[in-house]
Amino acid sequence: MDPLEAYRRSLAEFVDRVEQIAPAQWSDPTPCSDWDVRTLVNHVVTEDRWSVPLLAGRTIDEVGDRFDGDQLSDDPIAAAREAAAQAEIAATHPGTIDRTVQLSSGEAPAAEYLQQLLAEHLVHGWDVAVAIGAQPRLDPDAVRAAAQWFAGQIDAYQRDNLVRTGVRVPDDADEQDRLLAAFGRDPDWAPTD
Repeated sequence: MDPLEAYRRSLAEFVDRVEQIAPAQWSDPTPCSDWDVRTLVNHVVTEDRWSVPLLAGRTIDEVGDRFDGDQLSDDPIAAAREAAAQAEIAATHPGTIDRTVQLSSGEAPAAEYLQQLLAEHLVHGWDVAVAIGAQPRLDPDAVRAAAQWFAGQIDAYQRDNLVRTGVRVPDDADEQDRLLAAFGRDPDWAPTD
Protein backbone atom coordinates (compact mmCIF):
# COMPACT_ATOMS: atom_id res chain seq x y z
CA MET A 1 0.00 0.00 0.00
CA ASP A 2 1.16 3.50 -0.78
CA PRO A 3 2.55 5.03 2.46
CA LEU A 4 0.60 8.26 2.01
CA GLU A 5 -2.64 6.37 1.50
CA ALA A 6 -2.00 4.26 4.60
CA TYR A 7 -1.29 7.46 6.56
CA ARG A 8 -4.48 9.11 5.24
CA ARG A 9 -6.53 6.09 6.30
CA SER A 10 -5.01 6.13 9.78
CA LEU A 11 -5.86 9.81 10.18
CA ALA A 12 -9.44 9.24 9.02
CA GLU A 13 -9.91 6.27 11.35
CA PHE A 14 -8.54 8.19 14.31
CA VAL A 15 -10.86 11.14 13.70
CA ASP A 16 -13.78 8.75 13.21
CA ARG A 17 -13.11 7.26 16.66
CA VAL A 18 -12.81 10.70 18.25
CA GLU A 19 -16.15 11.71 16.72
CA GLN A 20 -17.76 8.79 18.58
CA ILE A 21 -16.64 9.96 22.04
CA ALA A 22 -19.64 10.86 24.15
CA PRO A 23 -19.38 13.91 26.43
CA ALA A 24 -19.20 11.73 29.56
CA GLN A 25 -16.38 9.55 28.14
CA TRP A 26 -13.52 12.09 27.99
CA SER A 27 -12.30 11.11 31.46
CA ASP A 28 -12.61 7.35 30.89
CA PRO A 29 -9.50 5.14 31.21
CA THR A 30 -7.58 3.91 28.19
CA PRO A 31 -5.07 1.11 27.60
CA CYS A 32 -2.41 3.80 28.21
CA SER A 33 -2.70 3.54 31.99
CA ASP A 34 -1.48 7.10 32.65
CA TRP A 35 -3.90 8.68 30.17
CA ASP A 36 -7.64 9.13 30.11
CA VAL A 37 -9.45 9.56 26.77
CA ARG A 38 -8.95 13.33 26.66
CA THR A 39 -5.23 13.12 27.45
CA LEU A 40 -4.73 10.46 24.78
CA VAL A 41 -6.61 12.47 22.15
CA ASN A 42 -4.66 15.59 23.13
CA HIS A 43 -1.42 13.63 22.65
CA VAL A 44 -2.35 12.65 19.08
CA VAL A 45 -3.68 16.12 18.21
CA THR A 46 -0.38 17.55 19.47
CA GLU A 47 1.51 15.10 17.24
CA ASP A 48 -0.63 16.18 14.27
CA ARG A 49 0.04 19.85 14.99
CA TRP A 50 3.79 19.19 15.30
CA SER A 51 3.84 17.31 11.99
CA VAL A 52 2.81 20.36 9.98
CA PRO A 53 5.88 22.55 10.63
CA LEU A 54 8.25 19.56 10.82
CA LEU A 55 7.13 18.27 7.42
CA ALA A 56 7.57 21.82 6.07
CA GLY A 57 11.23 21.75 7.13
CA ARG A 58 11.08 23.67 10.42
CA THR A 59 13.27 22.61 13.30
CA ILE A 60 12.14 21.77 16.82
CA ASP A 61 13.77 24.96 18.08
CA GLU A 62 11.88 27.02 15.50
CA VAL A 63 8.58 25.48 16.59
CA GLY A 64 9.41 26.03 20.25
CA ASP A 65 6.74 25.47 22.87
CA ARG A 66 3.68 26.54 20.90
CA PHE A 67 2.19 23.03 21.07
CA ASP A 68 2.72 22.52 24.79
CA GLY A 69 -0.33 21.93 26.94
CA ASP A 70 -3.95 21.49 25.99
CA GLN A 71 -4.59 21.49 22.24
CA LEU A 72 -8.26 20.51 22.49
CA SER A 73 -9.81 23.59 24.09
CA ASP A 74 -13.60 23.58 24.45
CA ASP A 75 -14.28 21.50 21.33
CA PRO A 76 -11.97 18.46 21.26
CA ILE A 77 -13.70 16.84 18.30
CA ALA A 78 -13.30 19.95 16.15
CA ALA A 79 -9.67 20.25 17.28
CA ALA A 80 -8.98 16.65 16.24
CA ARG A 81 -10.64 17.16 12.85
CA GLU A 82 -8.75 20.38 12.16
CA ALA A 83 -5.38 19.01 13.27
CA ALA A 84 -5.79 15.86 11.16
CA ALA A 85 -6.84 17.88 8.10
CA GLN A 86 -3.78 20.14 8.42
CA ALA A 87 -1.51 17.12 8.98
CA GLU A 88 -2.86 15.44 5.85
CA ILE A 89 -2.30 18.59 3.77
CA ALA A 90 1.28 18.84 5.06
CA ALA A 91 2.03 15.18 4.38
CA THR A 92 0.61 15.15 0.87
CA HIS A 93 2.15 18.42 -0.29
CA PRO A 94 4.30 17.70 -3.38
CA GLY A 95 7.85 16.79 -2.42
CA THR A 96 7.17 16.36 1.29
CA ILE A 97 7.75 12.60 1.26
CA ASP A 98 11.29 13.18 -0.09
CA ARG A 99 12.34 15.65 2.61
CA THR A 100 14.39 15.18 5.72
CA VAL A 101 12.67 16.18 8.94
CA GLN A 102 14.08 17.25 12.29
CA LEU A 103 12.75 15.06 15.10
CA SER A 104 13.67 14.97 18.78
CA SER A 105 15.74 11.87 17.97
CA GLY A 106 17.59 13.65 15.15
CA GLU A 107 17.13 13.93 11.41
CA ALA A 108 14.96 11.36 9.65
CA PRO A 109 13.48 10.90 6.21
CA ALA A 110 9.94 12.26 6.02
CA ALA A 111 8.82 8.83 4.78
CA GLU A 112 10.07 7.30 8.04
CA TYR A 113 8.34 9.98 10.09
CA LEU A 114 5.07 9.28 8.28
CA GLN A 115 5.44 5.58 9.13
CA GLN A 116 5.76 6.55 12.79
CA LEU A 117 2.66 8.73 12.53
CA LEU A 118 0.75 5.96 10.75
CA ALA A 119 1.41 3.57 13.63
CA GLU A 120 0.65 6.30 16.17
CA HIS A 121 -2.78 6.96 14.69
CA LEU A 122 -3.65 3.29 14.31
CA VAL A 123 -2.63 2.20 17.79
CA HIS A 124 -4.08 5.25 19.55
CA GLY A 125 -7.22 4.99 17.41
CA TRP A 126 -7.62 1.46 18.76
CA ASP A 127 -6.96 2.79 22.27
CA VAL A 128 -9.83 5.27 21.90
CA ALA A 129 -12.14 2.67 20.36
CA VAL A 130 -11.77 0.14 23.16
CA ALA A 131 -11.91 2.86 25.82
CA ILE A 132 -15.30 4.12 24.59
CA GLY A 133 -16.75 0.79 23.46
CA ALA A 134 -16.56 1.53 19.73
CA GLN A 135 -15.77 -0.98 17.02
CA PRO A 136 -11.99 -1.57 17.33
CA ARG A 137 -11.19 -3.16 13.95
CA LEU A 138 -8.59 -1.16 12.03
CA ASP A 139 -8.06 -0.84 8.28
CA PRO A 140 -6.28 -4.12 7.44
CA ASP A 141 -4.12 -2.61 4.69
CA ALA A 142 -2.95 0.21 6.96
CA VAL A 143 -2.28 -2.34 9.73
CA ARG A 144 -0.19 -4.41 7.31
CA ALA A 145 1.82 -1.34 6.27
CA ALA A 146 2.45 -0.39 9.91
CA ALA A 147 3.33 -3.97 10.88
CA GLN A 148 5.85 -4.31 8.04
CA TRP A 149 7.52 -1.05 9.07
CA PHE A 150 7.47 -1.79 12.80
CA ALA A 151 9.06 -5.22 12.37
CA GLY A 152 12.31 -3.38 11.65
CA GLN A 153 11.84 -0.90 14.52
CA ILE A 154 10.63 -2.98 17.45
CA ASP A 155 14.07 -3.62 18.99
CA ALA A 156 14.88 0.11 19.04
CA TYR A 157 11.45 0.99 20.45
CA GLN A 158 11.84 -1.60 23.21
CA ARG A 159 15.41 -0.55 23.98
CA ASP A 160 14.32 3.10 24.29
CA ASN A 161 11.30 2.12 26.43
CA LEU A 162 8.87 3.53 23.86
CA VAL A 163 6.67 0.43 24.04
CA ARG A 164 5.85 -2.01 26.81
CA THR A 165 7.17 -5.52 26.39
CA GLY A 166 5.90 -8.90 27.39
CA VAL A 167 2.46 -8.88 25.76
CA ARG A 168 1.81 -12.31 24.30
CA VAL A 169 -0.80 -13.26 21.75
CA PRO A 170 -1.73 -16.73 20.47
CA ASP A 171 0.23 -18.09 17.51
CA ASP A 172 -2.88 -17.76 15.34
CA ALA A 173 -3.50 -14.10 16.29
CA ASP A 174 -4.39 -11.87 13.39
CA GLU A 175 -2.12 -9.10 12.13
CA GLN A 176 -3.93 -6.37 14.07
CA ASP A 177 -3.56 -8.20 17.37
CA ARG A 178 0.12 -8.89 16.68
CA LEU A 179 0.70 -5.19 15.90
CA LEU A 180 -1.09 -4.11 19.07
CA ALA A 181 0.92 -6.58 21.15
CA ALA A 182 4.15 -5.34 19.56
CA PHE A 183 3.16 -1.86 20.76
CA GLY A 184 2.60 -3.21 24.27
CA ARG A 185 -1.18 -3.49 24.08
CA ASP A 186 -3.31 -6.38 25.26
CA PRO A 187 -5.70 -6.90 22.31
CA ASP A 188 -8.32 -8.09 24.81
CA TRP A 189 -8.11 -4.93 26.96
CA ALA A 190 -11.42 -3.59 28.20
CA PRO A 191 -12.24 -0.91 30.73
CA THR A 192 -12.98 -2.19 34.23
CA ASP A 193 -16.28 -1.29 35.79
